[in-house]
Amino acid sequence: MNPDSPTHSSAIDAIAERAMARLRLSSPDAIDDPQTHERLRRVAIASDFAIDTLVRQPELLQSLLRDDGAHAWPAPTLSPEHRTDWPMQLRRYRTAESTRLVWRDVLGLDEVDDTLAGSTRLAERCLQLALEALEAEFAQRHGVVRDREGNVQRLVVFGLGKLGGGELNFSSDVDLVYAYEHDGESDGARALDAEHYFARLGQQLAKLLDELTVDGFCHRVDLRLRPYGNAGRVAWSFTAMEQYFQREGRDWERYAWQKARPVAGDIDAGERFLESLRPFVYRRYLDFGALDGLRGMKASISAEVARKELADDIKRGPGGIREIEFLVQALQLIYGGREPALRDRRLLPSLQALVEARQMSDDAGSMLAHAYRFLRRLENRLQMLRDAQTHALPDAEGDRARIAIALDHADWASLREALDGQRARVTAEFEALLAPRRKRNAPDAITAYWRALPDGGDSAVLGDAGFVEAGNADGVLRDFARSPGVRGLSDSTRARLDRVMPALLQGAAASSEPMLALRRLLALLHNVLRRSAYLALLDEQPAALARLVEVVTRSALLAERLAAYPLLLDELLDARVAGPLPGREALHAACIAVAEDADDDAEAVLQALNEVRQALSFRMAMALRDGRQSASDSACQLAWLADGVVARVLRLAEHEVATAHGRVPGARFAVIGYGSLGGEELGFGSDLDLVFLYDSPGGEHAHSDGARPLEATRWFARVAQKVVALLGAVTGAGRLYDVDVRLRPDGAKGLLVSSLSSYRDYQRERAWTWEHQALVRARFIAGDDSLGADFEQVRAQTLSRERDAKTVRDDVVAMRRRMRAELDRSDAGSFDLKQGQGGLVDLEFLLQYAVLAHSAEHAAWLAPRNTPALISTVASDGWLDADEVQALIGAHAVLLDAGLACTLDRRPRRLPIDERIASARESIIAATHRHGLAFDDVPAA
Repeated sequence: MNPDSPTHSSAIDAIAERAMARLRLSSPDAIDDPQTHERLRRVAIASDFAIDTLVRQPELLQSLLRDDGAHAWPAPTLSPEHRTDWPMQLRRYRTAESTRLVWRDVLGLDEVDDTLAGSTRLAERCLQLALEALEAEFAQRHGVVRDREGNVQRLVVFGLGKLGGGELNFSSDVDLVYAYEHDGESDGARALDAEHYFARLGQQLAKLLDELTVDGFCHRVDLRLRPYGNAGRVAWSFTAMEQYFQREGRDWERYAWQKARPVAGDIDAGERFLESLRPFVYRRYLDFGALDGLRGMKASISAEVARKELADDIKRGPGGIREIEFLVQALQLIYGGREPALRDRRLLPSLQALVEARQMSDDAGSMLAHAYRFLRRLENRLQMLRDAQTHALPDAEGDRARIAIALDHADWASLREALDGQRARVTAEFEALLAPRRKRNAPDAITAYWRALPDGGDSAVLGDAGFVEAGNADGVLRDFARSPGVRGLSDSTRARLDRVMPALLQGAAASSEPMLALRRLLALLHNVLRRSAYLALLDEQPAALARLVEVVTRSALLAERLAAYPLLLDELLDARVAGPLPGREALHAACIAVAEDADDDAEAVLQALNEVRQALSFRMAMALRDGRQSASDSACQLAWLADGVVARVLRLAEHEVATAHGRVPGARFAVIGYGSLGGEELGFGSDLDLVFLYDSPGGEHAHSDGARPLEATRWFARVAQKVVALLGAVTGAGRLYDVDVRLRPDGAKGLLVSSLSSYRDYQRERAWTWEHQALVRARFIAGDDSLGADFEQVRAQTLSRERDAKTVRDDVVAMRRRMRAELDRSDAGSFDLKQGQGGLVDLEFLLQYAVLAHSAEHAAWLAPRNTPALISTVASDGWLDADEVQALIGAHAVLLDAGLACTLDRRPRRLPIDERIASARESIIAATHRHGLAFDDVPAA
């Protein structure tokens, strides 16, 4: 029936007029003017509950007419002298404040987000008022609970679900869990242990809010989300809850506690507990295993919907609110362990964070946000009608008409059409999240072959698939299938492996080197069999599986790292992998922020820092392999990453030494990077050439100010030793870097750390030419900025000294010839990219000669450290001609790219001389000869 028909229109008019008549009896002077009449008519159509409240509380109507409910209704004072009035006071307050929310929502003064936030604040305030009153009452009767140290313990009330998320619907129940931080006993005449004390307090709280009286209820309380549900104790200590979640926590509880928030009682203690619970909710890796839990919950809800015929339930039905919540929460659980920005309790901010993190498209995010607001607004209106906890569309045509008109739709058909469109879009997006596993369709023959192993299966299937060495492939696969790791899998994990293996085999068979890919993949699988989350990632995400085959086929180094550190599998799906890589500042910030409050736990800092370094360097390697950035850019980024790592390790080292010995007042410390680190041309797996400097106002007589003081020289030596040891310490995520400190003054015979003055004197008086050459690429890496500036001054004074060009040339040539004789690994069939004639070191020596011989006249030559920048700078003053510049920059790029490619594939940096390498060598050899640097009398091949 059309709501615009005379019958429906008159029925709605009659509802409005009956409301007006009731209001005139309670507030005879309030509704005379037409504007007031129209506002009340709109409210009356939308909410019988609001009219009932306004009739019972005329003063509320007066307030709403004055300021349209701009200010919250005043909360009651629950005094112990009027204990019997508490239920009435809370219920009248709840109905008055709820009516204010109806008024503002129906009249378009608030958006749906405001209404949800207002409903949340109202529930929190009622909980806090009731708890505070009951706590005072319990303290009179039983005293307060104290732990062993005598500290007062309070109840912590956790709000879960929409209360925890700050998005409570209008007539929702509140999901609560009661807890307390420490065990103990109350100190009153009738003492109770903590569990019984807080259980009774919690029960009284629920009764005060939930019990139905002549004034109705305040808030329905649901305590079933506590451990073991209704069978579990009412209040839990933090320790007991932690043990429960460690041993028995289930997937649905991860979803539930994702939104948990302390809403009453000891808020600070509650936040501390939630921080300790974070590893249970958010795994450290990409957690695609969360999708299994989601599938299970969705299946249960779908069965309930079918059983109870709830297709028109806008919360649990297809395309309803629950699907949006599950979709967002699942993505948070998958990615939130690695991305803290995704750990928000609120749905809409979480949705936006997913879009910003590129885990969801802008269009999908906008669509879901719009659908969510549409559904939540409709849900609120269904509940506002009679303050009923309902999510079902009404059957009565009169109610349908009222809902549609109050929501500014022409009729019910119009509202239903809009609703169906929103739900269809939500369902499509939700199904897409659960669908990836079902989209994989590995060839039946490969699947049958794998599942027949180890005793059955025909190796000819592998030959047909593309394995040239089918017999060898068959042998290693049978060994793998027989291995204890595979035989010991649980049924669910074995099912995942059975889905993943055929696709991996097909991918390996299609690669350029199938047997190599297979061996590398099996090495990885051996390491992840006990970690079901990684199999879940490959099972749920075909893109990650395909990327894995590609990576292990193309890079031995990355295959080894994936096998050794499966956490890097996350990088295969990280949206940032395909995007722009972070620059110098971002890399430094990422390292410095690692475990920033955990300096007392060096092992935790090093583990976390290693994971960050591994992930970022893996991302750089992927970008280089994919051709998304040049070798020069990759080498720079690797050096910048090392800068950040050293800075973070230095902070940790200084903290450890200062904890034991105090600090040296006014003293400064700096780390100087030499070699490829200083020159911003670091490779994958390169070691770091470091030199340590310090400066102390008191000189050698200065001491640290701790309980066990050290003289300054020893203090800084300890710091330097710590830096070297921490960088080389082995953790579960590997070691950070090997360190070489032989470039310090006097080499291996010298002190590990030098004072600024002794370093200056050494460079001025005793350093060899080759040491000044090394200084060309040296730069300040970490530590005190002012000392870094002083180092730069020493470096500039040293390098810009007047020198005889011929003497420099002779020294440089002699050193290069000695190096060539000792280090060049070229032979008749291959060229040493670094040490060979016309290799990278020849180019470095050419530029170092230029700086040493001529920077006295060209101060600008001192600034650049990396090779391309040095080439461009010396060329700007005409020392290289234009053709040389382009040829040398191109040669450097070719050789550096070839060298990094060798490193990625675990090959020696020696290659056959193809056309590109030959051209690069010729350019470097020509430039060195033109400037009189005959490094080798042997002609180029």
